Amino acid sequence: MGFKDSNASKTLIVIAGPTAVGKTDLSIRLAQILNTEIISADSRQFYMEMNIGTAKPSPEELALAKHHFINSHHIAEEYNAGAFEIDALQKLEELFKLKNHVILTGGSGLYIRAVCEGMDQMPEVTPDIREALIQELDREGLNPLLIKLQQVDPEYYEFVDKANSQRVIRALEVCYASGKPYSSFRLQEKQERPFNIVKIGLTRDREELYRRIDLRMDLMLEQGLLAEAKQLFPYRNHNALQTVGYKEIFDFLEGKQDWEETIRLLKRNSRRYAKRQLTWFRKDQEFSWFHPEEWGKILHFLKIYEGQR
Repeated sequence: MGFKDSNASKTLIVIAGPTAVGKTDLSIRLAQILNTEIISADSRQFYMEMNIGTAKPSPEELALAKHHFINSHHIAEEYNAGAFEIDALQKLEELFKLKNHVILTGGSGLYIRAVCEGMDQMPEVTPDIREALIQELDREGLNPLLIKLQQVDPEYYEFVDKANSQRVIRALEVCYASGKPYSSFRLQEKQERPFNIVKIGLTRDREELYRRIDLRMDLMLEQGLLAEAKQLFPYRNHNALQTVGYKEIFDFLEGKQDWEETIRLLKRNSRRYAKRQLTWFRKDQEFSWFHPEEWGKILHFLKIYEGQR
């Protein structure tokens, strides 16, 4: 889509990185300097009912800078990266009429790529292929499907969220329907956007990041993550809930492991998820990487100065 009266001065600033790295704080601070707004590209923060387990910005943080696509949908609604691409581009068209900069931030690499480059065109998949995979998942669990994915598409296997059965099934059904690796369909030419895009990746020393992830998980549990997961249990097959932070508790509620083991898995799987996020973003050579506390360097890189509007 093209923007009316678009010009080269419009810039989308992408702030990406792994969970718990510090994206929210830096994005809000940057939005305040630029007097602009933030588009969230977190595939789980769309949902009103998912608060604690998604590390959603607090009401106080949301008041510091206007955010879009947080609490925008109910959990019963289906929402995907293709729909987000359309909605986010429409919102950018509105915002760029008033702002020279807009911030896009989150840890969901597919959603960020949808806005920046467009979605890949996937082949048609017949319902019987998906149904057979779902039945296999119900009968044998996720591990056999992961083994198959590793065999048919080792490239995608390396960074897929291995706790997300929906993503695994999606990749396998495309492989089986087309006879080609799922990853081969993710190499389409990117679509040109009528605005500049600058990508900043945030990272920390591994031990520092893992410590922050463990502390965040402890805080989530203190804030009532178990009670939130109990309320969401009827929707446990929803794609947004097939991820770290909820799936482990659903397994606990189904009696698959005790609470001590659940906490261990919550922390371990969150650390593994952060590693996969970094792998995803580092494959994009357009990212420039900073520690979140390198504020001066980030401003210099963006050619932004304190007090700029």
